[in-house]
Amino acid sequence: MVVLSKIYTRTGDKGTTALGDGARVEKDSVRVGAYGTVDEVNATLGLARLHAAGEAEAGIARVQNDLFDLGADLCTPGFENDAEAPYPRLRIVGSQVERLEREIDAMNAEMKPLRSFILPGGSALAAYLHLARTVCRRAERETVTLARAESVNPEAVRYLNRLSDWLFVAARAANLGGAGDVLWVPGANR
Repeated sequence: MVVLSKIYTRTGDKGTTALGDGARVEKDSVRVGAYGTVDEVNATLGLARLHAAGEAEAGIARVQNDLFDLGADLCTPGFENDAEAPYPRLRIVGSQVERLEREIDAMNAEMKPLRSFILPGGSALAAYLHLARTVCRRAERETVTLARAESVNPEAVRYLNRLSDWLFVAARAANLGGAGDVLWVPGANR
């Protein structure tokens, strides 16, 4: 259980922050950058959620909760030593990735295949989902960079990769199942 009785602690005033295992690192470390960008994805989805209803809103809510799980995963180093940890560590698991795949397939089944690349936009919800997708891709790149230097849960990388696909398909769904997509016209302004 998280208890936040005091919001400021002053412990980061000199440019360090605590990880999930209590270790202190520089605030600009690769690990902090990765889970910070995951937080940006979540904040962007908060904007998208303002324009969503029904299953779209419920799907975004599920993803937002997963992103907190992902942040907890990425802020706690030592994935390879989880069995030795004094408490269970929260990690992204394969079933979360598989749920995204099922949801992608369900949304995509109702749409015509793409015959062109699409521009971010259309409805407000679609535009925010596209923005979240681009931030998600950055989070994925930063997590891959982290994984080159330190041990990272491979499901975390898979989740981010699949989430960007989920966000793309959800944006198309928000654009009337793709009918409201804004198509790219190569060389249109030459």
